Amino acid sequence: MPETGSLVDRHVGFVHALREAGVPVSLAEGLDAAHALRVIELADRESLRAAYAATLVKKPAYRPGFDVLFDLWFPASTTGLATARPDQDLDPRTASVSELRAHLAGLLTESTDQELREFAQDMVERFGRQQAGPGRQNWFSYSVMRALSPETLMATILREVLQGRERGGLAEKTVRQRVETNLRRFEDAVATDVRRRIAEDSGIERIARSAVRPPLDQIDFLRVTKADLARLRKEVHPLARRLAARLTIKHRKGKRGRLDFRKTVRASLQSGGVPLTTHFRPPRPHKPELVILCDTSDSVSSFAHFTLLLTYALREQFTKVRAFGFVDTVDEITRFFQPGADVVEAMTRLVNEADMVRFGRTNYGHALERFAERYGDAIGPKTSLLILGDARSNYQPPALDVLRSLAKGCRHTYWLNPEPRQQWDTGDSVASDYGTVVPMYECRNVAQLSAFIETLA
Repeated sequence: MPETGSLVDRHVGFVHALREAGVPVSLAEGLDAAHALRVIELADRESLRAAYAATLVKKPAYRPGFDVLFDLWFPASTTGLATARPDQDLDPRTASVSELRAHLAGLLTESTDQELREFAQDMVERFGRQQAGPGRQNWFSYSVMRALSPETLMATILREVLQGRERGGLAEKTVRQRVETNLRRFEDAVATDVRRRIAEDSGIERIARSAVRPPLDQIDFLRVTKADLARLRKEVHPLARRLAARLTIKHRKGKRGRLDFRKTVRASLQSGGVPLTTHFRPPRPHKPELVILCDTSDSVSSFAHFTLLLTYALREQFTKVRAFGFVDTVDEITRFFQPGADVVEAMTRLVNEADMVRFGRTNYGHALERFAERYGDAIGPKTSLLILGDARSNYQPPALDVLRSLAKGCRHTYWLNPEPRQQWDTGDSVASDYGTVVPMYECRNVAQLSAFIETLA
């Protein structure tokens, strides 16, 4: 725990690190956290963590990054590191690996957070250090885990805990769950201590910038991993509902109902038959139709994957949804997203069966021309057209006149571009040219997609 005199500096640095990691912290929230520190016991590290979390963390997705940064700025005490403790039967500096593994097995069976953390610190001190050159050293988690191989202890633990009782029952399941939970706690404790040591050697700010992944809603679509995509699926359905609701509201605000002739004539009797006031019928409830035109080339494959997940979810929210994918030619891919279809299987079939590629190089102009020629009937006065892609067309003609014609035939047209705005119009990008015809929005992550949906009100 830092001394009182340095607590203000720690607080300011911690809040700044959270902001850099993508955790939104306003000035007022930072002040709230500072006020909270006045009413807690600063020596109690977990109370300090809870106070900061209560005032600074607004979403569950922000908590993992918060915890990593908290452990860097307010590290646990390491007094007595790598020395034999009164409650231990072994000295971690001299014990054999088999003795250390046996001790770890006991901790994985049952232990407090402090016991597991202290053992992790000892193991990092013994196994985590590797020389990186004269006078230099690095710290690694993998060398600790390789030396102890805790994942291989399950059979030994089950044999000792169950002691001849029947295997496969509730008792075994309970033990397995407890050991797996404690194993994750141990791995986290090792990683936390490694980061602490690197921060001591290289500076907290430096390690903080690389230790925390952005929150899920700020992960760049063009750099998303398969694991991220699996987590992003949970974000899709709420976004689909909001997008449908926003487009419906925009339609209602932009159009009145049809003229109510009888009510208008009746009102004109008060002015000698002159219809000074016109009356309209209430607009009919409208559920919009949606057409999605999606670049599926390799350069934006992760973005296409997510947006097609969105397309899958949107089928439940719109009267009609038609989806089209293209690389240098276009094909309708709605058939792969029929109700009840498995989304992973649908994506696999799409890649293998859809006719979206002629020569393999993205050509927006040709894809737009083919779309207008083959699927022009998809566009109508009730249609919202959503174009998804980076507007990079390998220096081919952009077919702006075709896009202009499509946009005129729709109720709304929008373009979402997954590239940073500063990269538009570089190289083969014609983003600004397309942007003169269709409003183009930077859409690199879920947060920006959410912000785009909010603009539709």
